[in-house]
Amino acid sequence: MRLDIDSYREILDTLTRNKSRSFLTGFGVFWGVFMLVALIGGGQGLKEMLNQNFAGFATNSAMVWAQPTSKAYKGFRKGRYWSMEYKDVERIKKSVPELDVVTPILFSNGGTAYFSDKKTTVSVNGAMPDYQKVNSPKLFYGRYINDADMREHRKVCVIGKKIYKDLFPGGGDPCGKRIRIDSIFFQIVGVDYNVSEAINFGGEAGTSVILPITLMQQAYNRGNQVDMIAVTGRKGVVMSSLTSRIRETVARAHYVDPTDEQGTMVFNTEVLFQLLDNLFRGVNFLIWLVGLGTLLAGAIGVSNIMMVTVRERTTEIGIRRAIGATPRMVLSQIISESIVLTLVAGMSGILFAVAILQMLEMGNTEDGIVNAHFQVGFWTAISAALIVSLMGVLAGLAPATRAMSIKPVDAMRDE
Repeated sequence: MRLDIDSYREILDTLTRNKSRSFLTGFGVFWGVFMLVALIGGGQGLKEMLNQNFAGFATNSAMVWAQPTSKAYKGFRKGRYWSMEYKDVERIKKSVPELDVVTPILFSNGGTAYFSDKKTTVSVNGAMPDYQKVNSPKLFYGRYINDADMREHRKVCVIGKKIYKDLFPGGGDPCGKRIRIDSIFFQIVGVDYNVSEAINFGGEAGTSVILPITLMQQAYNRGNQVDMIAVTGRKGVVMSSLTSRIRETVARAHYVDPTDEQGTMVFNTEVLFQLLDNLFRGVNFLIWLVGLGTLLAGAIGVSNIMMVTVRERTTEIGIRRAIGATPRMVLSQIISESIVLTLVAGMSGILFAVAILQMLEMGNTEDGIVNAHFQVGFWTAISAALIVSLMGVLAGLAPATRAMSIKPVDAMRDE
């Protein structure tokens, strides 16, 4: 489909003569493309923002902790309080070999951290180095606790984002500096920027201080008690198939009914991640449905305006046919007018959507870190442009077919 310069000039003249119609029709395409691209980018950003609430947690992990029993068992009444111990870690490892990581965790009732004249409320947790395989830290400075910290009972800690902001408002690397938590001094070895909130144990996200669990045992006189045990399954293992065995292993050792799901709580994070995946499958389907529907409505508007234009130019088209214009030339001009109109409006919609998404992304940037990417990919934008072009061709087919059917004699009669 080739047109000379005069033909393109005719296309622009036609669109100029119908400014109001062209504007209204172009706005429909513009809005459709804008909605499609903006919804795709917005959906991507929303997904990343929600994923941050689960950030760091292994998708095949589970948490085990003790609660008051809800069933009587072996002479013990229901409502009995009990607690887990370090031996439960080895029991689980031995009874459920499909697990990869089994690590204990200790929690405190909270406290206050001090540095210079600054202070903030914190929650103190004790963990082992392999806990980062369950909940991966997002280290902004320094490192996580290691085996040497455990062996030597070093008074070191990893602080959360909010603690860092409150105690060090001027910024900078705090590693090596000492903070006081209640009456004990600890040296900072890392800053964890992980602020996941959907799966949160041991205090508000960003306010946790992580200590080596051996140090917390001594400093807080916790003895052999364990508050929680975190586990992850080996590759290819479905955690849901292991939860009952984990519960039974711990429950029997403490004379708790193995069927008491409330007494021995096993929280399976795999279920949450499956719900999140299903949610975004539905969101993505809705985005494409709404975006393509709006785009289709704009294309129908283009087709309608081109129909009106062809009807008003019946005489002109008939005369052109009379002086030698072929049906293919008439077809090329009408479809080209439709493509030009949809492409100009569509590309404008893409550019405007990209600009809006860029502003949203800049608004979700902190400390040079982008918290959520709202931008669409290059090939997504190209796909949107190709869809617009296809819509332009389809929108111009019906008007072009009508223009080709106009006979010179009928056009002269209309005149």
